[in-house]
Amino acid sequence: MKLKFLALSMALSSSVLLSACNSNDDTTSAPQRSEWSVPSNQSSNPSAINSWYNAGVDAVAEAKNAWQADTRSALSNAQGRAKNIILFVGDGMGMSTVTAARILEGQMQNPDGGEEHKLSFENFPFTGLAKTYNTDAQTPDSAGTMTAMMSGVKSFAGGISIADTASRGDCASADGKALTTALDLAKMAGMKAGIVSTARLTHATPAATYAKLPERNWENDTQVAEGCVDIAKQMIDYSVGGGIDVMLGGGLRNFTSSEHGGRRLDQDLTEVWQAANPNGSYVNNRDQFITVNPNSSDKLLGLFNSSHMDYEADRVKYGEDSEPSLAEMTEKAIEMMQNNEQGFFLMVEAGRIDHAHHGGNAQRALKDALALSDAVAKADQLTNDEDTLIIVTADHSHVFTIAGYPRRGNPILGLVENQDGSLQMAGDDKPYTTVGYTNGPGAANTFANGQRVSLNSTTVQALDFQQQASVPMSSETHAGEDVPVYAKGPASSLVRGTMEQNEIFHIMNFAGNLVTRADAMQ
Repeated sequence: MKLKFLALSMALSSSVLLSACNSNDDTTSAPQRSEWSVPSNQSSNPSAINSWYNAGVDAVAEAKNAWQADTRSALSNAQGRAKNIILFVGDGMGMSTVTAARILEGQMQNPDGGEEHKLSFENFPFTGLAKTYNTDAQTPDSAGTMTAMMSGVKSFAGGISIADTASRGDCASADGKALTTALDLAKMAGMKAGIVSTARLTHATPAATYAKLPERNWENDTQVAEGCVDIAKQMIDYSVGGGIDVMLGGGLRNFTSSEHGGRRLDQDLTEVWQAANPNGSYVNNRDQFITVNPNSSDKLLGLFNSSHMDYEADRVKYGEDSEPSLAEMTEKAIEMMQNNEQGFFLMVEAGRIDHAHHGGNAQRALKDALALSDAVAKADQLTNDEDTLIIVTADHSHVFTIAGYPRRGNPILGLVENQDGSLQMAGDDKPYTTVGYTNGPGAANTFANGQRVSLNSTTVQALDFQQQASVPMSSETHAGEDVPVYAKGPASSLVRGTMEQNEIFHIMNFAGNLVTRADAMQ
C-alpha cells in the first residue's frame, strides 16, 4: 500500500539552489586575518580592537566555507544524505532565553564577562527564524507548534498531530484526520526512533511525535473522551516499524495503575511494555539507567518521575530518586540506535524551560536551557556532520525580557548596575532586575500597598526568586515572536531567513528522504 501523504512544497526551489550553488568555479575565498589591516581611524588602540576585528574576519571566512560546502552538496546529493536526524526542542526557548542563558554560562566561566560567550548550538553554521502561530492562535501552544514541526502541517492549538479541520476536544471530529509524523516515516523506512524529554512523555511536545488526538490533555485513560485512545496507551501500543526504540522522560503516573501510585484504571502499561519487549530495559532512576548496556538491550523505556522530571537546578544525581541529565539521556539514546544501518530519528526536548518561565522563575529556566546546550554538544560529539542533520529550535517563546542599561558583565540574574557599579534606579527610586516578565505570578510579590517592593542583590539571585512582573497572572504566558532555528549537517543550509515553522519537517524530510524511503518499504 503506497503512502498517501500530502507534502507541502519546499520553500527553496531548485532554481534558487542552482543559482546559489553556481559558484563552484569561484575559487576566491574570504580574506584571512593576514590580509586585513586595522582601519586608520582605529589604529590608535590596536590591542583593544584587533581581537574583535580579527574574530569578525574569521567568522566571515568560516561562514562562507560552511555555506559553500553545504550548498554544493545540496545541489548534488544532499537529498537523502542524512542517515540520522536529531531534532532538539527547547520548549519556550525564545531568543531572550538563548541570550540570557548564553550570558549566564559565560559568567559562570568568567564573572567579569559573559556576553561574548556562545552556547553549543550557536556555533552551528546555519540559522533562521520560525513563525510559531497556530492556525487558530496568534500566540501558540506547544501541541500546535510541535504538530507543525513533526508533520509539516500547521494545525490548531491543543491538537496532537491532527489536521485543523478537526475540533479541539471532539473525538469524533478527528476521525480520519491523523497526520503522518517524521517519527512515523522514520519507522516506516526502517530507521530506529527515540524520544527524550524532561517533561512527561505524554506532554504535548513529545506526544506530537507519535500520538494522534484532538486534545493534548488526554494523557491517560481517566482523562480521554470515549471513542479515543489516551496518549500513554498510544505510546506503548505504537507498532509502526516494531515500535519506538527509546523513550526517556517523566510521566510515570500516566502509565501505571492506582495500586502502583499511578492514575490508570485499565492496566499497568509498564508491565505491558516489559512483556512485549523481553530484551528491553525498563528503568526508573539514574542508578538503573547508567547500567543499561546498549549492546544487550534492544529497546529502552525510562520513566524517572511521576510527573515532569526535576529542573536541572534541583536534579538528584545518585540514589533511588536520582534522574539522568538531558545530555546523559541523549547520549544513551544515540548509543542505543547508532548501529542501525538505516539510521535513526531522535527528538530531544528540554521541556522544563517552559515550566520555569510559566512560574516566573528565570534562574531555573536558564539552567535548563544550559542543560539543552550540553545535550546538543554531546549529540554533536557522537555523530558525524556528513550523515547527521541536527536542528535546534524552540516551539514558542515567553514574555521574558532583558531590560535596562546594565554594565558589561552585570550579573544576568542580578540588579541593573551602572558603569561605575552603582545601582540604576527606576522612576520610583528603587533598583530593578535585568531580566523580568511582562506578566506572571511574580506580579503578586511586586507590589505592596500600591508601591513596588524594593529588591536587593541577594534576594534576586536566589534560586526560588520570581522576577517582578507588571500584569498579575497565576501562570506567565507564551509570547508570539519568531524563534531561532540552528542547523548543521546534510541540507542544513535550507534553514535560512524567516520560515513557517512547519518547514522544519520538510527540511528533515528532504535531508532524510523520509517519504520516499517509507513509501518504498510499504
